[in-house]
Amino acid sequence: MTHQELKHQLLTLSLSDKAEIIESLTKTLSTGAKGITKTPGVCGGEACITGTRIAVWLLVEAQRIGISEAQLLQDYPHITAADLVNSWAYADAHPEEIAAAICANNEVA
Repeated sequence: MTHQELKHQLLTLSLSDKAEIIESLTKTLSTGAKGITKTPGVCGGEACITGTRIAVWLLVEAQRIGISEAQLLQDYPHITAADLVNSWAYADAHPEEIAAAICANNEVA
């Protein structure tokens, strides 16, 4: 499909359909996996900070139990504040995925 064909199809959509597409695209562009990767065979394919085995769900769970960002950065000295920002953005964009990962990993413990 060409750019022009896509543009034409988008223009024919209802306002509510356009709004849904814009919302979806905005979420993807603003929180698309920047600094976050999912690699089969690494941490069960969970979303992790790129280049590490630190899962986003683990950071979210740590934050939920009261561990501060400063403490996380001290505990994981090879990650940055930007990595945490990317993790929070990913978690906000994929709440069901993160909740399921937390639940699954709590069952194992």
